[in-house]
Amino acid sequence: MPEIAQKKRIAIFGSTGSIGTQALDVIRTHNDMLEAEILTAQTNHELLIKQALEFTPNAVVIGDETKFELVKEALALTNIKVFAGEKALEEVADFDTYDVMLTAIVGFAGLRPTLKGVKKGKVIALANKETLVVAGDIVMQQAMQYQSPIIPVDSEHSAIFQCLVGEARNPIEKIILTASGGPFLGKKPNFLVNVKREHALQHPNWSMGAKISIDSATLMNKGLEMIEAKWLFNLTPEQIEVIVHPQSIIHSMVQFEDGSIKAQMGLPDMKLPIQYAMGFPERIKNDFPRFNFKKYPNLTFEEPDYKTFRNLDLSIQALKIGGNKPCVLNAANEIAVWAFLQNRIGFLDITAVVEKTMDKIPFIENPTLDEYFETDGEARTFAASIMKM
Repeated sequence: MPEIAQKKRIAIFGSTGSIGTQALDVIRTHNDMLEAEILTAQTNHELLIKQALEFTPNAVVIGDETKFELVKEALALTNIKVFAGEKALEEVADFDTYDVMLTAIVGFAGLRPTLKGVKKGKVIALANKETLVVAGDIVMQQAMQYQSPIIPVDSEHSAIFQCLVGEARNPIEKIILTASGGPFLGKKPNFLVNVKREHALQHPNWSMGAKISIDSATLMNKGLEMIEAKWLFNLTPEQIEVIVHPQSIIHSMVQFEDGSIKAQMGLPDMKLPIQYAMGFPERIKNDFPRFNFKKYPNLTFEEPDYKTFRNLDLSIQALKIGGNKPCVLNAANEIAVWAFLQNRIGFLDITAVVEKTMDKIPFIENPTLDEYFETDGEARTFAASIMKM
């Protein structure tokens, strides 16, 4: 009899967010090949319960401990194990029962569970760029030590990863990260000063969560991606270039030492890089809409406006300085974006908060993991104090 292929068991950390829900769409479509083993959420207990009842994972975690009884009661008639709290994320990350960890928790909170998965030698489908922005040196060193493959889910890094398949012996001359330019492409500070939350959330090409949508509008997202790319692909800052490509069809490119450039193209749809990471090294057949060249007669490219979108310039500074500087950049940005989403500060204030915090927090050249956590806490406290939160 032919051997039946075993399903890949996926642990989705952040299953109720944009990436997590799209990952479950992929699992639902390919349930002969993939299954949800662990699901976690921070506060959205209602959606977590709904997901758990449909996908019957081995375990779920609700980060907000006040929602624990509600989740436990709703799943009482199932065999699903229910956990709560921040520590529980690390505990389930330490399970042996999954094959792939999809890290879709937003922000710095994804670092500890990701490191647990790395130490287990699990395949990490990395959708949480902040993990590498904050502590890329430690994460990549441990990934090598524990032989934990890291497959990027960000569309840009997935594109580079795909371009590099089969090119292991060929050195990279540079990578070119493409940016859509966000909803305010071509706008100047006198326009941006009046931007409101609802305007900044309207991304022209991608459907994303609130945090990443604001980061895309300020171009901080592209800056964070530059720092992530340095660690993922072992590059120097000089090997990383950003180009604005408003159509979002070319997701990123790699230029090799002979001058040849490879690009990965497709319609803007996060399900493709999510599916690629979960299925790797196989490409799973799907019925996603296909790109048609005739509908896109013009693909255009332009230089980013570093003077208006200064978050990109601050990110490049952090990338070049290294040490704990990217950690400070990320922490201040997370607090400032949260404040903007609460209508507590203006759009341009996000950059001002990040810059002041980067100037204030002491520089550490080779931080330990504990020092990264201390830096993160200090930067958040200072950023909040500027905004009188």
